[in-house]
Amino acid sequence: MSATSIFVSRIRGLPVVDSDGDQIGKLRDVVVAQRSGSETPRVRGLVVELFARYRIFVPMLRVHSIDAVQVVISGVVNTRRFSRRDAETLVVEDLVERPVTRRDQRQPQVIFDVSIRQVRNRDWEVAEVALREAGRPRFRRRGHVTIVPWRDVLLGGQQQGQDTERVVAEMEEMNAADIARELHDMTPRRRGDVVQALSDDTLADALGELPTDEQVALISSLDTERAADVLEEMDPDDAADLLGELAPELAERLLGEMQVEEAEDVRRLLRYEESTAGGLMTPEPVILPTDATVAEALALVRNEDLSPALASMVYVTRSPHETPTGTFVGGVHIQRLLREPPSLLASGLVDTTLEPLRPDASLAEVSRYFATYNLVCAPVVDEDHHLVGAVTVDDVLDHMLPEDWRGDQMDGLVPEEDEEAATAAGEGGADRGRTTQLR
Repeated sequence: MSATSIFVSRIRGLPVVDSDGDQIGKLRDVVVAQRSGSETPRVRGLVVELFARYRIFVPMLRVHSIDAVQVVISGVVNTRRFSRRDAETLVVEDLVERPVTRRDQRQPQVIFDVSIRQVRNRDWEVAEVALREAGRPRFRRRGHVTIVPWRDVLLGGQQQGQDTERVVAEMEEMNAADIARELHDMTPRRRGDVVQALSDDTLADALGELPTDEQVALISSLDTERAADVLEEMDPDDAADLLGELAPELAERLLGEMQVEEAEDVRRLLRYEESTAGGLMTPEPVILPTDATVAEALALVRNEDLSPALASMVYVTRSPHETPTGTFVGGVHIQRLLREPPSLLASGLVDTTLEPLRPDASLAEVSRYFATYNLVCAPVVDEDHHLVGAVTVDDVLDHMLPEDWRGDQMDGLVPEEDEEAATAAGEGGADRGRTTQLR
């Protein structure tokens, strides 16, 4: 085993603990996905068995560390029973004992073990394969074992659906808009196969780039549990927009399947009219306590999952620090944070000239606000002066453009400027509305 890789046999059965050190289960398998070309498979997550022999999936984004003693995870984990996607492969269940051929030899061998390594923060891939002669029991070091890089072996017993796996592997490396365009151009049957094989987070990102009618058709085609998983991976404001387009009964059923905290964020957004600051905002801006330093603020905005717009400003509030927060103190621009000493309190750097938006501010008011203050992100505060969310400029543009602009983009069209449509959008446009039954 190389110094930077970990063989799965060494960590299988290790306790999986949370950030407080409390054990939640044991590691049973590692989930990997093939990638295009000669790239090694990417590690998507771990299969963890809870104490009642109930297995769940833990994505690698939640894995804080892996060592010889334990696996440490952090954050919120979905506790639904693990169900493998079509494009996913389990190391222990699918790869161990699988026949392979080395590229430099013709003699067939079988996989004895597989190692994984961390290539970036919380980004892992398959590194090496331990090979042995056929007929030996799993994970027993009898006979000669050879360790080679993954790229040096050819898998035997290829399964059906390999072409779909190849397409999905290529899509995992694309940006969301390009994936959406590929899905848009596929036949319904082909799209169904690929959608079933895509990971939830990839599908969620692509879903937000599709025209509204295609979003509705796609989410409606999924079984309830999978649809809820995908909605959980979407930004809450995008999920609320999509649910607002569905039949009330289906929307409520999907909300009931979602994790309670995720569903509550979406339900709160559904209470606002769509073309208002409350309907446009995300309930997950970057929030700081009053005693946070500049260094702590910059550490939060380094999160790669944040959009550039959302990372452009942090918001200081009193406890609690999840929306709706305690009293809103003010917003701090990232440029100001970059100019100040790391030990300085961020609360002393708030922009006192910035008046927050109200949740009922119309789209026209919000767009003028962004133009007036030259912002790409703005706070939304309720009548009790609690921060309830933040609006980003991309959401404003999304609602000001003609409703079919995504469809035109998919078809490669550049629509002419429609001043009447732009004017209507500026005054709030046509209210598609969200059903009140979702409250």
